[in-house]
Amino acid sequence: MILVIPTLIGITIVCFMISQFVPGGPVEQLLLQMRGISAGDNIGAKSTETRGLTEEHKKMLEKHFGFDKPLIIRYFNWLGGVARLDFGESYKYPNKSVWQLIKERFPVSLIFGLTGFILQYLICIPLGVWKAMKHGSAFDTITSVIIFIGYAVPAFAFGMLLKMLFCGTTDGLFDWFPIAGFVSQNFEYMTFFEKVKDVAWHMFLPVVCYMIDAFAALTILMKNSIIEQVNSDYVRAVMAKGCSYKRAVFSHAFRNSLIPIATGFGSFMTLMFAGSVLIERVFDIPGMGQLVLDVITSCDYNLFMGIIVI
Repeated sequence: MILVIPTLIGITIVCFMISQFVPGGPVEQLLLQMRGISAGDNIGAKSTETRGLTEEHKKMLEKHFGFDKPLIIRYFNWLGGVARLDFGESYKYPNKSVWQLIKERFPVSLIFGLTGFILQYLICIPLGVWKAMKHGSAFDTITSVIIFIGYAVPAFAFGMLLKMLFCGTTDGLFDWFPIAGFVSQNFEYMTFFEKVKDVAWHMFLPVVCYMIDAFAALTILMKNSIIEQVNSDYVRAVMAKGCSYKRAVFSHAFRNSLIPIATGFGSFMTLMFAGSVLIERVFDIPGMGQLVLDVITSCDYNLFMGIIVI
């Protein structure tokens, strides 16, 4: 735990310096807006407003955003704000702080990540145990084929396929789930149980995509871990004393086989806090993943650094 703070400071220093040198920051974007040039237009185009902008205007904007100070001073000013839980103001979203934007989007990604995490372990662990006990059987072979087919399909491509099949985007197919969003438009007028049902209805397909990414790895890891424990000496000794195979698996091998599974918690924690850019993009979910994409396209330095810290 002692190394957490130096590691965080080191990462933020590198990310802060890199972000400051990326072109297309708030000053450049504001200058383009003042010149009447949108992001999709030719940046080299001339307009009537361009001639009125001088280097002094640029310096005034840099002073307004605090970019006139040395880089190291800007970093320590930002770090001091972080120590007070003040991540600064967003450049893209006026009149909104970085903390407000993260606070709005974070619960959505947390709900999706936590739900996918729980369901994944609730399904993968029993399935892996059952595959280990039925190793070499038809059940083991068929489930392995299905699992690896799902593993071979990228999560975002799988999400688009689910939308095409179950969201009524193609004639003649099922229209069971909403095509996008996290809640319905009349969500605020629903009762509590109607809200729960509506959120679950919107979450079903995205959660399936969240789960599919590591589903195969967890299941096979659990199966191999059980087989390894069953073949160890202490389980063989228990079975030699008359213990049944099923009891030896669940009473002795199962607990030790969970140790390798626990190593995967870190990757799911990242998914909970940062969301999934591609899955949230496919289903138009207003979570942290969509926010990260906005940061990348808009070069919102403060919002980028706030997400890095979280």
